[in-house]
Parts: sequence; C-alpha cells; structure tokens
Amino acid sequence: MQILDFHRSFLTFEADFEKHPPKTISDLRQTPHNRARVRIECRCEITDPTGNSTEYFLGEATKSERVGASREIGIFTQPNADYRPVLSHDDALLLKSWDKNNKGVMLDPPSLGPQPERNILKTSEAFHRYYFQLQQVEGLLLKNATEIIRAADAGKPLVARTEYKVSGYCIVLDYPIWTMNVSERYLTYQTDTGPVLYPDFTKPYERLIERFWLAFSAFNARNWIEFVVQKPTPVGNGISVNHYSEVAWIDDCLNSVIATD
Repeated sequence: MQILDFHRSFLTFEADFEKHPPKTISDLRQTPHNRARVRIECRCEITDPTGNSTEYFLGEATKSERVGASREIGIFTQPNADYRPVLSHDDALLLKSWDKNNKGVMLDPPSLGPQPERNILKTSEAFHRYYFQLQQVEGLLLKNATEIIRAADAGKPLVARTEYKVSGYCIVLDYPIWTMNVSERYLTYQTDTGPVLYPDFTKPYERLIERFWLAFSAFNARNWIEFVVQKPTPVGNGISVNHYSEVAWIDDCLNSVIATD
C-alpha cells in the first residue's frame, strides 16, 4: 500500500512583503522575501456527507522568528511563540501559543490588532505562494501484534492510520509513530505519539478547519483510540495556558500500523 512519507513531505509557503503585504507577522524587521519549508507531521482527510473530500496537513513545530535578521536585532521574537500551521489548498489555521493565552502581542503594523492564537483565513490570504511537497512510500500493513513487535524491534519506520465516522463525516488520520511500546512477553503494543490533528465534532463550527486542535494519540487495539487534546486550560487568577488537558475517545474506529523502509 502507498502511504505518505513523513520524512520527505513538506508544506512550502512563500512570503513577499512587496507583492503580498503580510497579515500574520508581528515584526517586519526581517528579509522581505522568504520561502519556508516545514515538514508534515499529520495528514487528515475529511469526506463530508455529500462525498467531497479535503486533505489537511499539520506542519512541524517552529518558533516565532525574524528571518534574515541582523545580530543586533536578533532572530527570535520576544515574547516568543510556538507556531504550527494547518493547511489545506483553501484554508489555513495558524496556531501560535505564548506563555499564557491572550498575551496581547500585536501584529505589524499594530493597526491590524493583536496576534490571534488561532488565526483562520484563506491560505491564499496567508501567503504570497504555497504548495505541498508530498512524497509517497510503499508500506506494509502489519496484521497483528506479533508483526508490529517484529517491525518495531527491527527499527522500521512506523506510520499509523486511524479511520472513523462522526456526524456523517468520514475521517482518515495518517501520522508517524514516534514512540511505540511493545512486549513480546504479553504480546502487546501501544502507540504514544503526536501532535496529530484532532477534529472536534462535539461543538458547532462554521468551517471545517475551525474544528482542528492539537492532540497526542495512543492506541493498543484496532477498534478504539484515546486522544489528549490541547485546549485553553485555567491555571488560576484568570490566566489560562494551552495545555494537553482534555481527554477524548473514539470508539468503533479502525487503527492500522504500517511499516516502511
């Protein structure tokens, strides 16, 4: 079977301040043209009740930076933010997280207002240009715990696929397994990996991309999976932080483990 090669697949997006004035940057003191390549960490395909399918991709973690900045200015912005993009061909969700929520970091120019932690916009509005570098690799579907244990012990790259239905939508998640627990004594295995994309269908949203939250996932059986989801989490005195604090289960799903070379 063919599966996305997560080691060689990337989101690439280009900034050009002259041709496409930026709307998502907090410090313009940097090189006005840049093309960023970010490795993909999760693929989510959602098929709606009418049969239309959309692919969404989660980019690897980066930090808020000034590209090409001088030593005097410095590269990393302060206060610094964790940054991850979630992109489809049409929609973008740009995730930024500081040491607390509602930090009030302003966009540049400040007339654009404060930086959103969940910035949802059209992908064409976010970047001057963008494209997806997607490489496929041949994978072997592992049939049982014995095959999974052997592949893990052999040092094979492992990819998980989780498939389920919710509210009339068909969800397919593909993601690399960074941590795998195994025991030949008890013939057991358990994934522990992330972040992945978790589409939340427990609340109403206007756009599909609004449903995505970061999560870590774990499963030790083929028919159910547990997520711990990053959500705004109160820590006292009216302050909240983004933390993996909300647990969600998906029953009646299909979890697969795929080995690649």
